[in-house]
Amino acid sequence: MRKIDIACIIDDDPIFVFGVKKIMELIGFCESVMVFRNGNEALNNLKAIISAHEKLPDVILLDLNMPILDGWQFLDEFIKIPCKKKIMIYIVSSSVDPEDTLKAKSYERVSDYIVKPVTVQKLKDILSDIQEVS
Repeated sequence: MRKIDIACIIDDDPIFVFGVKKIMELIGFCESVMVFRNGNEALNNLKAIISAHEKLPDVILLDLNMPILDGWQFLDEFIKIPCKKKIMIYIVSSSVDPEDTLKAKSYERVSDYIVKPVTVQKLKDILSDIQEVS
């Protein structure tokens, strides 16, 4: 399986981010990782990348519960931005609330809802999904 170019993690938990990055390294998930601590930081940076016609991530791992701009608010704003590239968005949350799962399915741009912790197998599944789409 070939690795993706850029993965993006939007999560305010440094331990989760550290763990996922380690798993990504272990399985050769991607060439590089961009990390944002909240939805607002991610939105501003991704808008700038789109405006500058720079390379966007292939996949976004998005937490729901964050300060400043949570995952839902990020999604609501991000889907308004015109973008030619199809970015696979995976919600990664500790929430097992069925309402969150249903809400995630209502977003066309959300590929899947993953309950933390993220496993090696789940990241391999994401890689497989991306290979099928491209």
